[in-house]
Amino acid sequence: MIPLLLRVLGHRYAPPIRRTVALMTTTAIAEGLSYAFLVPVLRALFGSTPEHAWPWLIAFGAAVAVYAVLRYVGDLSGFRAGGALLRGMYHRLGDHLARLPLGWYGAGRVGEVSVLAGRGVLQAMSVIAHLLAPFISACVTPLTIVAVMLFFNWQLGLAALAAVPIVAAIRIRTGRTMAAHDAEHAARDHEATGRVVEYLQAQPVLRAGGRTVEGFRLLDDSLREVQRASRRTVLSGLRGVVGLALTVQVMFTVLLALGAYLALGGNIEAPEVLAVLVLAARCADPLLSLSDIGGKLRGARFVLAGLDTLLRTEPLPEAADPIQPVGHDLEFDSVAFRHGARVVFDDLSLSVPQGQRLAVVGPSGSGKSTLLQLIGRFHDVDAGAVRVGGVDVRAIATEVSMAQFAIVFQDVHLFDGTIEENVRLGRPDATDTEVRAAAAASRLDEVIERLPGGWATHVGEGGALLSGGERQRVSIARALLKDAPIVLLDEVTSALDPANEAAVHEGIERLMAGRTVVMVAHRMRTVRRADRVVFLDGGRIVEDGTHDELLRRAGRYADFWNISTTPEAVR
Repeated sequence: MIPLLLRVLGHRYAPPIRRTVALMTTTAIAEGLSYAFLVPVLRALFGSTPEHAWPWLIAFGAAVAVYAVLRYVGDLSGFRAGGALLRGMYHRLGDHLARLPLGWYGAGRVGEVSVLAGRGVLQAMSVIAHLLAPFISACVTPLTIVAVMLFFNWQLGLAALAAVPIVAAIRIRTGRTMAAHDAEHAARDHEATGRVVEYLQAQPVLRAGGRTVEGFRLLDDSLREVQRASRRTVLSGLRGVVGLALTVQVMFTVLLALGAYLALGGNIEAPEVLAVLVLAARCADPLLSLSDIGGKLRGARFVLAGLDTLLRTEPLPEAADPIQPVGHDLEFDSVAFRHGARVVFDDLSLSVPQGQRLAVVGPSGSGKSTLLQLIGRFHDVDAGAVRVGGVDVRAIATEVSMAQFAIVFQDVHLFDGTIEENVRLGRPDATDTEVRAAAAASRLDEVIERLPGGWATHVGEGGALLSGGERQRVSIARALLKDAPIVLLDEVTSALDPANEAAVHEGIERLMAGRTVVMVAHRMRTVRRADRVVFLDGGRIVEDGTHDELLRRAGRYADFWNISTTPEAVR
């Protein structure tokens, strides 16, 4: 556990963790040694001179006081270390997530990261603050008590020592079994959560089909699997709990029988037998607590493994000697790119001179959005090169590269803040005049005027309090404020009503003016404004030319145009 924790946190946290572990171990040993004074205390009390018990009682009190101080200092050290590790973990996780390529943030990543960064980090870091001290005490204190038994009577001590490997074997076997069942339970929970979301999203379809009373089979099946996995987890854990309790009980019974045998044979006095039995009883509580602590540690270890996997995800490499691009032209030079097992591009070559507008058209799955992502270096190509201003994007510093692009996607994400805060993300140091000018150019000012809060209106999580067209205007205003020389557009008007589409098109025209533009387009109104059009299919450029040239060729693009130019499509 500790090596995994250090790997996740970074080895600069090793010294405070080791100091905390050493202090907690010392505390556990002190607790076990303090019980050694019970033997002479009981021997004196049950002997012929009970008054001789006073010095040993005072010594026992002093030992308990030392243990109490060590326990306080150890727990305080654990809490402080846990707090420091929590801050360090959040910083490391945030820094790492900021360095991961944008292409890594695919479907499902947001939920995975949110769970790890929220509840997961707290659960993992609670190991130091809450779990480490009781775990060390449950392991070290009984061993110390066994050593005390060996000191006073080797026969009883050896009998107690014989239980150590049995307890260890039970814990190891139970831990392995429970880990497998925990993993299965987590997988079933994840699947059931997805089915619950699916069931909620499918309510319109289910109700339209009249299926409001009967169960949703996929959800029912997944919940039954969760129930079965929970039952298997409980049963596997129960065997360990019962085995541990039985071992402790057998150990105590053996010590009782052996002590009675030795006392009857005159090899040991009755007070010493009583003292050893008290020590054995004191071993029971921490040993039995191992079951509960072990379950919590397994949960924390599972989270730590997830964090370790996340932190081991390699960011895109940074150039040792970054090169500053000259100009704002774009070039794909024999680019090959795979996404998983799928070949998206194979030997793709394409150039966009500075200041030109390129429209990328093609069927779904042809690689249009991926082309934009490779320009923005969401991913690195497998072969060939993508160049900006004559420089391979891999040789440009990330900050410089991101400054070159203004990106507007169809699905706009806004942060849960005010409209002004979301616009200023484009350039935080912009003046109020510049922000207002960007809003006017994108026709966002029309939206702001009719909102009661004006610029201070909160947009809600993800911009949920605004309509799709209003969110898109905020996105365009943000891009205008950034004033980047290259604009990447991924069909920003496909889901807008006519009024919003007209306003957004007007803002897009202002955004594209004088800049190098690559736009993924489905609406022909957008394509006709391009200087050049390429038709993609299967990751290859099937046709390339101006809009009019491609229509005269009567090829794939012309077919696409004829299908798309219905009155509804061109509006």
